[in-house]
Amino acid sequence: MPETQQKTVNQDRVPFGARWTSFFSQREEQVFLVLTLVIGAIVGAAVVAFILLTQRFGARIYAGHEGASWPRFVIPVAGSLAMGYLLFRFFPDARGSGVPQTKAALYAREGRISLSTVFGKFFCTSATLACGIPLGREGPSVQVGAGIASVLGRKLGLRPEKVKALIPVGAAAAVAAAFNTPLAAVLFALEEVVGDLHAPVLGSVVLASATSWAVLRILLGNAPLFKVPEYQLVHPIELVAYAVLGIVGGLISAAFSRLLLWLRKKFLSFPRKTAWFHPVIGGLVVGATGWFVPQVLGVGYIHVGEALNGELALRVMILLLVLKFFAVVVSYSSGNAGGIFGPSLFLGAMLGGVVGTVAHRVIPGYVGGPGAYALVGMGTAFAGIVRAPMTSVVMIFEITRDYAVIVPLMISNLLSFFISARLQPKPIYDELAKQDGIHLPHDEPHSGAGQVRVETILRPTPELLPVDLSPSDALDKLRSTQFRALPVLSDRGVEGMLSVELLQQAQASAAKTLSDLLAPDSFPHVHRDHTIAQALDRMAASRMDLLPVVSRANIHQIEGVVTLSDVLSHYGVLTSKH
Repeated sequence: MPETQQKTVNQDRVPFGARWTSFFSQREEQVFLVLTLVIGAIVGAAVVAFILLTQRFGARIYAGHEGASWPRFVIPVAGSLAMGYLLFRFFPDARGSGVPQTKAALYAREGRISLSTVFGKFFCTSATLACGIPLGREGPSVQVGAGIASVLGRKLGLRPEKVKALIPVGAAAAVAAAFNTPLAAVLFALEEVVGDLHAPVLGSVVLASATSWAVLRILLGNAPLFKVPEYQLVHPIELVAYAVLGIVGGLISAAFSRLLLWLRKKFLSFPRKTAWFHPVIGGLVVGATGWFVPQVLGVGYIHVGEALNGELALRVMILLLVLKFFAVVVSYSSGNAGGIFGPSLFLGAMLGGVVGTVAHRVIPGYVGGPGAYALVGMGTAFAGIVRAPMTSVVMIFEITRDYAVIVPLMISNLLSFFISARLQPKPIYDELAKQDGIHLPHDEPHSGAGQVRVETILRPTPELLPVDLSPSDALDKLRSTQFRALPVLSDRGVEGMLSVELLQQAQASAAKTLSDLLAPDSFPHVHRDHTIAQALDRMAASRMDLLPVVSRANIHQIEGVVTLSDVLSHYGVLTSKH
């Protein structure tokens, strides 16, 4: 049989699945790029379906009962009870926001989010929000988007590293479609989910966000999430009012986070077999408040729009701020499916409206209308609660498409972020994950011994090896010291590093002096501002117990040395320096 024919027969005998896997493994980068586009399109369509299903399901549930009060109590209670059972029995990973679960999948579960979790999150959150529970759809959308990316990546046989890289891709696509803010979606995926604005997946995240946004525009048009009047700074003194908004926003954000985490911890301390019943407690609180104040029901974007356009009275905004605050805290803490994105925007809008109205009454000729403060308040609360200040600024800018709002927004956001971080040091998403037994890398301290700089353990330069020394003489000299490596010195300074092992190998070579053994301008070293963890890594890579500390302006200028014994002593491994 001819060789080509035999090869064809052998290929025909290979199972189709194996050939498919081999094809993708050989073209993984190209597949990843195409998959990014596919994920953006699918997630965009899924979020649109999520939005429409929630709206139409809610309208159908409450249809025919507009004038009655009892449905506003019964429907949230019944809905939370039914969804609580489904979440407990079938979809335990679909509780809560979805953002901590997404980060847990990225850092603790090799990028795995099951298809059942995606389905459960989509269905249970849609039903929960349709029943009037005042949580948001954006956080759950993040988990749904990341879950779709995870499922597709694993089905196509991508390596775990690539599957993990798809998590922020799906998250960005979800936020872009949920808020109609593609740039803020990119920042959120990098700032909050990955925790690194310079992450290697930046290009893929941008591509998925743009694709998802395009799908949103095709299916729902280019209508903004909120219709906002044009912003204008009336007088520079108005910036003081925005600073006050930032201070109050930081206090309320910290109170919200601390109360939610405390109450959720209480719920988690109850026996696990009672977890199916916990969400109904949130339903009872929502139903009781909704009976008297129907504006509390649902995420309330309609009322946010009214606040942005100055259509709400001061008394109404104060009432909604207080009632929504406690309704959201209890609803989320008790285990209902839904996020805190939307509620943070609602609380911020009401707070901003209150501050703006009061400021307008105190100094009417120097401040704008309350709508502008409601807009800035949305970003203020988002920055204080979610702790994504860059995302909050860009998101509000994309919503308004007005550059004039940037300066007041940055002032208010910065103050809110700083005060909230001081009063509640740990970000809410990291603490929520920690309550579930997952320790995210953002939760680890950044001020350990590994962050100490080399200059703190710098020691004077020992006797060096002259560059014109012979290898054998250099080996004898090195063996007389306590180190296994020393710098080589010439007239212009340090020329390189040689160890005992390298000098032993040089015995069999034709090298007459040490200069014959050195690579020009390439040798292991550190700088004063390097951390001792970096120094330890470089010692391990070069297999040397001593490294020269050289100037950044001149690599040949030695400023001292750092030794392995000094590093280990600083870590507490050795009790004394040699």
